[in-house]
Amino acid sequence: MRLALALTLGLASPLAAQQDGTLADIRQQLSVLNGEMQTLRAELNATGATGGGVAGSTVLDRVNAIEAELQRLTQATERLQFRVESVARDGGNRIEDLRFQLCELTEDCDLGALPDPGPLGGEAEGAAVGGATTPPPPTSGGPQLAVGEQAEFDAARTALEEGRNADAAQAFQRFVTAYPTGPLTNEAQILRGQALAADGQHTDAARAYLEAFSGGPESARAPDALVGLGKSLGALGQRDEACLTLQEVAIRFPRSSAIAIADSERAALGCP
Repeated sequence: MRLALALTLGLASPLAAQQDGTLADIRQQLSVLNGEMQTLRAELNATGATGGGVAGSTVLDRVNAIEAELQRLTQATERLQFRVESVARDGGNRIEDLRFQLCELTEDCDLGALPDPGPLGGEAEGAAVGGATTPPPPTSGGPQLAVGEQAEFDAARTALEEGRNADAAQAFQRFVTAYPTGPLTNEAQILRGQALAADGQHTDAARAYLEAFSGGPESARAPDALVGLGKSLGALGQRDEACLTLQEVAIRFPRSSAIAIADSERAALGCP
């Protein structure tokens, strides 16, 4: 059961969503309080007049109250940020553990040669680098394909459609190796998983589906990758792990059409 537990725990929603106030809420409050602090200090320096909105009989009392609230919110922000980072780090470790266990099931598997799925949740837009904010890269109508990339993808897909599963699996493997970060790579991994599963290579299929999910956990095809992973685990005789993995589809993607397929697979496996 370790395998599915690793996936389920690794894919759990961030704890930030379970807090009474999100980081965005806290930062908004900090912004409002900072603004009011500046206003009150201007009043104190200019006329000593008082305003409304914060408890206190004098401007100085109100300034002190705001400073205390700012300190409390700053501490809450730091605690919440630490917990979110801890969850993301732990989730990444658990997904890596699942990759390792799947690799152990495959003969001559080289874990170091597998593509790096990157940090859980991806890089945040506008992330600070060296104290400066890095803007998100400009977009120009979507990702660009390399020369020959579409042709190679189409050739591999044609092999799959014609039932040449072994050829298709090899072609998709060459594709993801040649274009590890291309716009078609995630889809290629899923189709590679289908080809391997159809060829009876369920361990390699599970790895392909896991790589597809790790490379795009929020993509439109992520639910299909989870369904494929669950089916492959079931084919490998790991029923409990398969059931938990298939159950994760509805938890993470409540509006996905893949839920019906996942439920059907769960019923076929006799999941509780």
